Amino acid sequence: MSSFQLEDFAAGWIGGAASVIVGHPLDTVKTRLQAGVGYGSTLDCIRMVYQRESVFGFFKGMSFPLASIAVYNSVVFGVFSNTQRLLRQQRCGEPEASPHHSLSDLLLASMVAGVVSVGLGGPVDLIKIRLQMQTQPFQEGKAEGELVDLGLKSRAAALGEQPAYQGPVHCITTIVRAEGLAGLYRGASAMLLRDIPGYCLYFVPYVFLSEWITPEACAGPSPCAVWLAGGMAGAISWGTATPMDVVKSRLQADGVYLNKYRGVLDCISQSYQQEGLKVFFRGFTVNAVRGFPMSAAMFLGYELSLQALRRDHAVTSP
Repeated sequence: MSSFQLEDFAAGWIGGAASVIVGHPLDTVKTRLQAGVGYGSTLDCIRMVYQRESVFGFFKGMSFPLASIAVYNSVVFGVFSNTQRLLRQQRCGEPEASPHHSLSDLLLASMVAGVVSVGLGGPVDLIKIRLQMQTQPFQEGKAEGELVDLGLKSRAAALGEQPAYQGPVHCITTIVRAEGLAGLYRGASAMLLRDIPGYCLYFVPYVFLSEWITPEACAGPSPCAVWLAGGMAGAISWGTATPMDVVKSRLQADGVYLNKYRGVLDCISQSYQQEGLKVFFRGFTVNAVRGFPMSAAMFLGYELSLQALRRDHAVTSP
């Protein structure tokens, strides 16, 4: 692989770090809304988190995604760009033969990126959600009678007084000890169903929107065009992914205290029976709203750093 191709991975790392910093507070609200109960609305969730945990509550579990999602995003963007380049080379003979993008190439590259994202991102998402959810009062999520039946009431009382996990490393070791390595991929099937179409609705709108906004005379999109196209793509992707994102969040949050769901279909069935169809759109507003600044920051960080790396490579190359 040439250094030119490796630049996509480096730029993806920078974009991923920028997106975490911008989007984590609303991501915490989204996770609490989807996986927990007791919140009347998005604003009610924000108010309750602030009252219980102050402003620091919105940054629960941020250290782990900041360290890991940058790497995860690096791989996703690197795989997408290099897959697209390989497909274009197979079709045209040259990786950069045409300035215009083929829809079929974009879709296939997005699907490959979606599959790869679950392999790396499943454990990252699981740890992040467990750390975000563990400070929610246990009694909100489980009926007392259910705890008595399962012999877990004393454990719930103990865990209700203190966090279940002391940090990311303790969370990982606890899950692996209890469930093995497979436990780190809880909710992976739901994540696949979310990310494969989700990345198609992420990269494809971004590419075509940025091309549409950019005048013909310009060699590439301006930072403003990147920011706008990236933000709109993020809002579209995260908004449409909400139903399966709800299922994924519930499966991954399940297990902090006890296991409630047996799989994707069981989670869908139980959620629908208990809360109706509207439960699958819980967090839709937060997803769409946070998707804009997160993705805008991600694509802007990616494109600007990619330009800088390519410029630096052109200067230093003999």
